[in-house]
Amino acid sequence: MEEFKKVKANEKSMSRRRLVYGVGINDADYKISYTVGHINKACPVYGRWRSMIERCYGAKSKQRNLCYIGCSVCDEWLVFSVFSKWFCENNVNGYHLDKDIKVKGNKIYGPDTCLMVPRCINNLLCSNSKGRGVSANRNKFSCQISIDNNLTYLGNFDTKQEAIAAYVSAKNAEINRKCTQYPEFARYLIKHIITE
Repeated sequence: MEEFKKVKANEKSMSRRRLVYGVGINDADYKISYTVGHINKACPVYGRWRSMIERCYGAKSKQRNLCYIGCSVCDEWLVFSVFSKWFCENNVNGYHLDKDIKVKGNKIYGPDTCLMVPRCINNLLCSNSKGRGVSANRNKFSCQISIDNNLTYLGNFDTKQEAIAAYVSAKNAEINRKCTQYPEFARYLIKHIITE
């Protein structure tokens, strides 16, 4: 797969730029996408930046995923070049941008609150509400959790409380396992242990 090459933006392409979701400023001095033959090439860093802004300011995105209601991007990261510099300095191939592992419950994307984390950690900690993963199934309550990016079924239970207890136990065990597997994230992961 051919890499994205920065092609200098011309006056015409610069004049077409608009605010991204009404707030983001694309100040790149290169074209963020172009076509080679019939293949569209797009800047992967721009794609990450645009997705972050969409999660916070895109109406359809917030309808699809309610956890982004109330989220925002710090002023400096609304400028693409500033985000791009941070991203390029901190990116690990295959990792995800996360806003609420470093600071539990955080709603603001910014350089002081974000980390690049493995997908399995991001998915594991995507929600810490005690009822997540529990659903009513006829007269029983079923329970599941995402472990290593795979949905793991924990069983059927007679009461919602039993299902929640199974979920909390499995989630805490997986957080502890990830602390061992990824010691560089342990100090952040331990904050997400469910104690209630």
